[in-house]
Amino acid sequence: MLMGILMAGMLTAQEPVIKFDKTTHDFGKINEADGRVTTVFTFRNEGMSPLVLNNVRASCGCTTPKWTKEPVEPGQEGQITVTYNPNGRPGHFQKTITVTSNAKETTAKLFIKGEVIPKTVKPVDKFPVKMGDLSLAEGSMDFGDVTKGGQVSRTLTYTNEKVDSFLLSFTSDNYVVAYPSFDRPELMVQKGQKGEMKILFDAIACNQYGPVETAVYPVINGKKGAEPIVIRANVVEDFSKLSEADKMNAPILVINDAIDLGTFRLNAKKGNTKTTIQLANAGQNPLMVRRVVTTSEKIHVIPPKSIRSGKKSNVQVNIRTADAGTFELPVTFITNDPKQPVKKVTLRWTVQ
Repeated sequence: MLMGILMAGMLTAQEPVIKFDKTTHDFGKINEADGRVTTVFTFRNEGMSPLVLNNVRASCGCTTPKWTKEPVEPGQEGQITVTYNPNGRPGHFQKTITVTSNAKETTAKLFIKGEVIPKTVKPVDKFPVKMGDLSLAEGSMDFGDVTKGGQVSRTLTYTNEKVDSFLLSFTSDNYVVAYPSFDRPELMVQKGQKGEMKILFDAIACNQYGPVETAVYPVINGKKGAEPIVIRANVVEDFSKLSEADKMNAPILVINDAIDLGTFRLNAKKGNTKTTIQLANAGQNPLMVRRVVTTSEKIHVIPPKSIRSGKKSNVQVNIRTADAGTFELPVTFITNDPKQPVKKVTLRWTVQ
């Protein structure tokens, strides 16, 4: 029995022993705006066999440890580097780092603490868009879907941050009307004065269906500004008043989702080649093609205005053949088919 006790004592004496230069680090007051801070915990192996750190784990994701991965021989030193991220964490903090190893004491605890001084929050610029002496809350306005035959208004706030005063008015297309106030077409704006601009999108006067983009220009002291306020809207047909009989007799657009136009000869001199695709109306009432929207100058579609019940119609397509390659582009047909008023078709072709 005495021999067993002696053997156990000898084995214990041969185990690695971990000894830290410090177990707590106080960062004191740190500025959130300065970012991450780091400290190093140095340890020494005071045992008789190699020391291996199995894992170093922080109590929070804001704390990142890195450590010596190689075995630390007796009498040698290793390091644990701990980084703390104060971003979004103002106030006092204390974090724990748990170290596990093959040392006699298999678990050790390290601590970091401090106080994060919050960064100064800059005041939000409520009028970030500058157009000469005029400052606006926004430089564009999206009206979304606007029913054909309807009118929708929005308001946009403005201010004079620079000069003593200026006379403000707006100029725009005939289907977009803008006023610096709700009751007058022009207004003297004093320095520091804030106001609301009323913008009216008139889908009665607008002669297009589908996506529309136009501009409103500020006029300051009689001079038109160089930068516009961009106005966007999507003019849609109103099918809400259709009776059940109207729905039964409604036109039905028939066209493939994807159409291969084939292969065309490269024609750099002439630049364009004509071809056709086919539309059909499987409904009872005439199919009215309101608009065809393309996204590239490489293709231009000229549709018929209407297609009678049960009839087909060829649609002229002009392809740009001045450039070689294989092309695939979307084309959007906007019609009076209430079930699919917007139909996207992919056209493919090759020029060689």
